[in-house]
Amino acid sequence: MKSNVFDGAPPDYSSISVAVKGSIGDTVGGAASRRAVRWAVDNLLPHIDRLVLVHVMPTVTTIPSPSGSKIPVEDLEESVVSMYKQDLRKEFEEVFVPFNKICGSIKAETLLLENDDPAKALLKYVSDSEVECLVIGSCSPSFLTRQERRFGKKKGQEMPLMVLGEAPETCEVYVIAKDRVLTKSTNQLSPVKLSSESLYSFRTPKRGEAHTDPFNRTCSDKTGLAASYMSPSPARNQIRRPVSLPPSHQASRVFSPAQASTGIRLGHDERVRSILGHNIVSSSNMQLNPGANMNIPKWQSNVMYEVEQLRKQVQTTLCMYKQACEELVHKQTQVQSLSYECIKDTKRVISALEKEEMLRKEAEEEKQKHLKAVKEIEEAKTVLAKEFCDRKLAELNALQQALKKQQVMDQLLLSDSRYRKYTKEEIVAATDNFSLSKIIGEGGYGKVYKCSLDHTPVALKVRRPDTIEKKQEFLREISVLSQLRHPHVVLLLGACPDNGCLVYEYMDNGSLDAHISRKKGKPSLPWFIRFKIIYETACGLAFLHNSKPEPIVHRDLKPGNILLDKNFVSKIGDVGLAKLISEEAPESVTVYRNSTIAGTLYYLDPEYQRTGTFRPKSDLYAFGIIVLQLLTARHPNGLLFCAEDAVKRGCFGDMLDGSVREWPLAEAEELARIAIQCSQLKCRDRPDLDTQVLPALKRILESAKSKLKTEQAKARPPSHYYCPILKEIMEDPQIAADGFTYEGKAIKAWIQNNQNVSPVTKNRLRHCDLAPNHTLKSAIQEWRSRSGLDLSTTLGSS
Repeated sequence: MKSNVFDGAPPDYSSISVAVKGSIGDTVGGAASRRAVRWAVDNLLPHIDRLVLVHVMPTVTTIPSPSGSKIPVEDLEESVVSMYKQDLRKEFEEVFVPFNKICGSIKAETLLLENDDPAKALLKYVSDSEVECLVIGSCSPSFLTRQERRFGKKKGQEMPLMVLGEAPETCEVYVIAKDRVLTKSTNQLSPVKLSSESLYSFRTPKRGEAHTDPFNRTCSDKTGLAASYMSPSPARNQIRRPVSLPPSHQASRVFSPAQASTGIRLGHDERVRSILGHNIVSSSNMQLNPGANMNIPKWQSNVMYEVEQLRKQVQTTLCMYKQACEELVHKQTQVQSLSYECIKDTKRVISALEKEEMLRKEAEEEKQKHLKAVKEIEEAKTVLAKEFCDRKLAELNALQQALKKQQVMDQLLLSDSRYRKYTKEEIVAATDNFSLSKIIGEGGYGKVYKCSLDHTPVALKVRRPDTIEKKQEFLREISVLSQLRHPHVVLLLGACPDNGCLVYEYMDNGSLDAHISRKKGKPSLPWFIRFKIIYETACGLAFLHNSKPEPIVHRDLKPGNILLDKNFVSKIGDVGLAKLISEEAPESVTVYRNSTIAGTLYYLDPEYQRTGTFRPKSDLYAFGIIVLQLLTARHPNGLLFCAEDAVKRGCFGDMLDGSVREWPLAEAEELARIAIQCSQLKCRDRPDLDTQVLPALKRILESAKSKLKTEQAKARPPSHYYCPILKEIMEDPQIAADGFTYEGKAIKAWIQNNQNVSPVTKNRLRHCDLAPNHTLKSAIQEWRSRSGLDLSTTLGSS
């Protein structure tokens, strides 16, 4: 599509912009825009470096909702509006597809402008981007002609001509029509006025020639007025002469459709009046002058009569024409109204169809979601049914295994030879028929009697009458206790299955609770004995927690269940409430189980109280409270809070038991910190007993031993207090035949192994009899009482 708009070679532009028009989904593009792009490619593209395709999209003021209504953007969030605009711009990018195809191998840039007025948007783009050349397609081939006639009028001016007229001088604008190209250089036009003769001249059509005047065509169709003009009457021939309208009656042929009918009627009236005016006036003058009529010849009177008749016919025709014009205007108004209503109905139908399509899509999406949900539900039902079956099978298997295990356990318990089985008669005889004088204590399980069985002092634990029917619990307790063999766990010597009695070794110094609260005149324990008890209790707990094949949790650890033998060696007792843990719960997971809360309130793990789940670290909480009690000799209620506050303020020494002299403050405060860590509310915050607590307690105990030895060195006893054989302070001094005093057990072993030879003189002893040295024993006891080290020998057993 070559053009001769350029006299020589086309101007050199660095870039050109082509305004294109199209709609979403249009794969062809507008004809005018295709013409403009093709013209730019053929005439300008070889001489430029850059081609930009510009499209103006309407401003987004509302966003459609799923219900079909439109929501103003002011009522929505910025993110939603921005997302909608991005999606809309992506859709409008499809407008450029057919025009890119016209460009062929040439890479064209695309630009989307947003404005409701395309002309303003293009002018702003030209001004802001300093565009050198802009190409626009015209809307129809006759567009330029119509616009040239109206170029001076802003009102009604169309977009290409507005851009052409208001573009800056630095930008050359090309408007491409079907048959011509309009540029700014050819746009220096002024409104053109045609002569009145060319617009409103009448001629008598020749025979067989069609009348070309639109006025005559209208009148001949409606009123038949042209037929009267074509009459061969001489008068009519005189009327049909060309008449020029005065300048005031001249009008432009370009008018709006609303004024068409009015213009036709007014033009026709003026023409008829101008044609008939002279004769009508003459006829009137003749009628007003009757004297003159008498001198008029008869043929002239006939002509005048004929003219008068013709005038009346013209007036009748004019009235009929006016009525026809009014009807035409009315019909045109009705047509316009109906067209407007039709357009509105069409828009409503299109909107309804769009809404219907949108609702159909939504319904289809909801249907797909529903089908997907139904499918997921069916799959979930299948999985649930499978899991239910697996669970039932697992429960049946577990029940069968539990029954088999219980049968095996019952058989083992009935035939277990690891403990002595006593008869009911032996138990009654040993307790003097359960005499009240034999009772030494009472716990949750039942009463505790001190008696003698097999010439050995024992502690007999008798179940309450209301728990006798719990045979399974009793057998379980025996199975647990019969396996326990540890220096710091009370030893089970035997049992009586008939009445549910347990026989334990007897602990001479009673419970730790009696020493802390000084019940029944119990003496206060020295600090190093307390340190040793803490370490020994931790060792006993570690043994229970590491039991195989399953860990054992005490669940009722408290000072009353920690017993002391004659050498103040501590042992954990009352393991009758211990429970076997088949699956140990993770410390970081809270598990809820249906279990009976057992134990003493102040020593119960808070997490165990809340969830009913017991773990090995549940005993660690009670251990921390016991440690604080050993250090402070206070009641456990509120003790943890007070200890934490004192440690934070650095004054824990003020809380230590005042009945103990020379506390090692550093070690005591370190023990308090360990106890506080063990008594944290959550299991996961408590330290590990084996890897953290026991090594720290052992280190503290070694430090206590070194300090104790230092104190013993300061209070050195006389040399004759030491046994010549053991080199230790004697507890049971015995006088031998050589006159020297020895430790009783040491001299007896010496005599048996050395054939009655004196350990000191190496001479043969005259006899092997020994005599107790009561005087020396009293002196040793008095020395120990003065120095406060009467219990120091117990440290060696640790």
